[in-house]
Amino acid sequence: MSPYRIIVAGCGGMARTWVRYALERQDAEIVALVDLFEESARRMAEEFGLTCPIYTDITQALQQTDANLVFDVTIPASRVQVVSAALGHGCHVMSEKPMGSTMEEARAMARLAEERGLQYAVMQNRRYLKDIRDFRSLLSDGTIGRPGFVNADFFLGPHFGGFRDAMESPLVLDMAIHTFDQARFLTGAHALSVYCHEFNPPGSWYQGNAAAVCIFEMSDGSVFCYRGSWCAEGAPTSWEADWRITGERGTALWDGRSAPYCEVIEPAEEQPFLNACRRVEPRESWQGREHHFGCLDEMFLALAEGRPAETASSDNLHSMAMVFGALESAAKGRKIVLGQ
Repeated sequence: MSPYRIIVAGCGGMARTWVRYALERQDAEIVALVDLFEESARRMAEEFGLTCPIYTDITQALQQTDANLVFDVTIPASRVQVVSAALGHGCHVMSEKPMGSTMEEARAMARLAEERGLQYAVMQNRRYLKDIRDFRSLLSDGTIGRPGFVNADFFLGPHFGGFRDAMESPLVLDMAIHTFDQARFLTGAHALSVYCHEFNPPGSWYQGNAAAVCIFEMSDGSVFCYRGSWCAEGAPTSWEADWRITGERGTALWDGRSAPYCEVIEPAEEQPFLNACRRVEPRESWQGREHHFGCLDEMFLALAEGRPAETASSDNLHSMAMVFGALESAAKGRKIVLGQ
């Protein structure tokens, strides 16, 4: 019997990546597919040659299989039901982001995982990129000194259709958590407060607000400024955002596509009007896989080693607090002090 017996909950497009990953592991077996729409699960089974049972109810799947791990790849509105049922049944959970539709849901699920002594890890695949690992090494090595101003621009125009087009806050609630989590990953700091202005620009095809500007005060004394739009046609940034981080002795840059680098002050005998700078490349240290597979590798390794994953729900609460703090700030029109 495989050590990891997996129920895949949610059989939409994103689930294909999770299924491919499970099928390549020698120590894992998919024991059930679950989707509210049975036909979606059947198409998934046919695509990957799976012969496991199909369910439309997660509780029934948990009761009728010997699963010990649930992949939650459902839409955010279903997260709390699926994760709570899985944890309540004694299964570890690996889940897509975000943790829930409210901060209260996220806290409750993280608390349940802790009470049950189970792993609940959240997909933050943008931490698992060679370039962002190299970018972080530039900062952690002190190349630019202490960071003071962290900036990320995110401008894309994806036409998803479906639930995102109808969300009240599609950018902040569904996407910005990636960039917020990246900022935490890069700086090692948590957000203490946020001011957010959220709006829907002309030409937007979303019903809700598809653009936002957020200013976060971070626990290391730096300020993180996020500018984003999900209805920006032309001259797109990368999905990983375009980063500029200034510090005491220079600036670190990463456009999300090419390798990161720094420009740091070149020492001079006398203070010039503008300092000359030299370019510094990162040390290459990341040997792991990238994107979803890299994050899932870490989740499974954490399970095997009996420790929290890097993206454990307890840690991801800090990124969730940034999301819901930003939404509260936008709704109230003022700065919000964050408390996890």
